Amino acid sequence: MTGVKASKHKMKAKKVFSDYVIIILMVVIMFTVFVTTLYPFLNSLAISLNNANDTILGGITIYPRIFTLQNYAQIFGNPTIWKAYGITFARTIIGAATGLVVTGALAFGLSRKGLVGKKFYTFFCLIPMYFGGGLVPTYFLINNMGLKDNFLVYIIPNLVNIWNMILMRSYFQSVPDALEESARIDGANYITIFFKIYWPVSTPIIATIALYFGVFHWNDWFMPNIYITDPNLKPMTSVLLNIISEAAYAERMAATVSGAGHVGDAMKGKQTNARSITMATMITSIVPIVAIYPFLQRYFLKGIMIGSIKG
Repeated sequence: MTGVKASKHKMKAKKVFSDYVIIILMVVIMFTVFVTTLYPFLNSLAISLNNANDTILGGITIYPRIFTLQNYAQIFGNPTIWKAYGITFARTIIGAATGLVVTGALAFGLSRKGLVGKKFYTFFCLIPMYFGGGLVPTYFLINNMGLKDNFLVYIIPNLVNIWNMILMRSYFQSVPDALEESARIDGANYITIFFKIYWPVSTPIIATIALYFGVFHWNDWFMPNIYITDPNLKPMTSVLLNIISEAAYAERMAATVSGAGHVGDAMKGKQTNARSITMATMITSIVPIVAIYPFLQRYFLKGIMIGSIKG
């Protein structure tokens, strides 16, 4: 009997030539994807840490030839950057938390099997997912609501995301009915069931949607440019964009003074240039998200798979 098991084990372990070819191809493909994905990030990091005069010469790969922190010093030396970071952090935390609760409450309601008019409500929610109201009507609506130059313009218009609601609703529908039935027997109302029954068992989808909301609020630059004129309410993305614009303008002015075709001579002696500043701002804006993502990855994969299976 032992000999038969050993023979079967050898048969399973034996690989033919085609198996090795497939394994090699998989390794090559994965390595190619890894390099093509990682290289742009490393190249941008290298340029952001490289001396401006040397960057003009080109040829920077994945490491800086002449290391410097001057690009980051110019960014963080801007007097408005720290306040902008505070606005961005506040917007991201408050926006993600409130959006998660409101979107989750809508998803919970639409996941009820006995909800009267459930199909109508679902269809009604899908309309704005595919058809927007338009920029001009939206601007007038925001202005008439008194949200222009108001911190709440970051929060209120983004409380509900229909796609996130659909994912959460699908996940809530996969929760066993017995949990809710036992809570109802004990006298729990829907608010208690939502926060004390569904919320704790829905960690994967909650972490996933929180990441979606957080990334949106962290990276958004469109709403501040349209609805915010007060510099004290400008988020990090707007301030970084202004820094890039100022660096590009200074570079163009220097090139104009020195004559076309001599940008390198015009910028010689300058500690920063537009390209270096652009790369530094990009690294500055993505590092917090990259740092947070590993802690949510295990929830993200599970939540997005379970939330997208049932419709």
